[in-house]
Amino acid sequence: MDPDDRLDDPAGLHGAVLDWGARSRRDLPWRRTRDPWAILVSEAMLQQTQAARVVDPYERFLARFDRPAALAAAPVADAIDAWAGLGYNRRAVALHRAAGQIVERHEGLVPRELDDLLALSGVGPYTARAIMVFAREVDIGVVDTNVTRLLNRWWGHPAPNAALQARADRLVPPGAAWAWTQALFDLGATVCRARAPRCGECPVWEWCVWQGRGPDPDQRGRPQATFAGSDRQGRGRLVSALRAGPVPLCDLAAVMGWPADPDRALRVADGVVRDGLAVRDAANAALVLPGVGDG
Repeated sequence: MDPDDRLDDPAGLHGAVLDWGARSRRDLPWRRTRDPWAILVSEAMLQQTQAARVVDPYERFLARFDRPAALAAAPVADAIDAWAGLGYNRRAVALHRAAGQIVERHEGLVPRELDDLLALSGVGPYTARAIMVFAREVDIGVVDTNVTRLLNRWWGHPAPNAALQARADRLVPPGAAWAWTQALFDLGATVCRARAPRCGECPVWEWCVWQGRGPDPDQRGRPQATFAGSDRQGRGRLVSALRAGPVPLCDLAAVMGWPADPDRALRVADGVVRDGLAVRDAANAALVLPGVGDG
């Protein structure tokens, strides 16, 4: 049967997913709140980072910056410092900018409307919809990597982003968007995994066209680049060193792990400065975090 026909009346699918989710839902701190600011912080941290690594930084960050106004009033260096351990430090800068925008444009409250959320620094279609669902329980779909994999496998073929979003929106059970989306996230993370999916444990096997047979419709794109020895690793080492204090320009190559390649170190450091993660000090002899002794 065509999956579009089978899913025209998805009551059985809804029941299977929601029942499984109620039994299997992972206990994560951002699932215990409907505070849109806390959810925005969690979604910023969860981008390209496993949930287990986010729990402690998330709780520390919110203890320090419990409202947008608290983060907006702090130097961006404080946001970068509080981001320690997460990587992709540009997200901290973007979140700091978003906090300022929330204060300036929305009286310190995370906006409710999709267009207003999308206008915030670092907030794209996924994050905006996640805030609407997890804070406001709006009946729209949230499409992350796990949901993309589920939908591609259920339908048996990949789809462009717009079609994926339409499918996700169509499948949301009215009044249950929060529980539905959390269940999909967990199903993709623990059962319908990218590698070694546990099809025998899947609660919605009968709705899946793929069913673990033949080429995987979700396996597209290029393999992820190696982290060891990459520019990204060097950037991370530099930002970690900056949290402890200024880094002299003459030490950049050693700090970033490329003592024999100072030109590469300077090029990558220039990118760190362009991204707002560091500034040159007044004498131009060292890098520091923004707002810490720069002049």
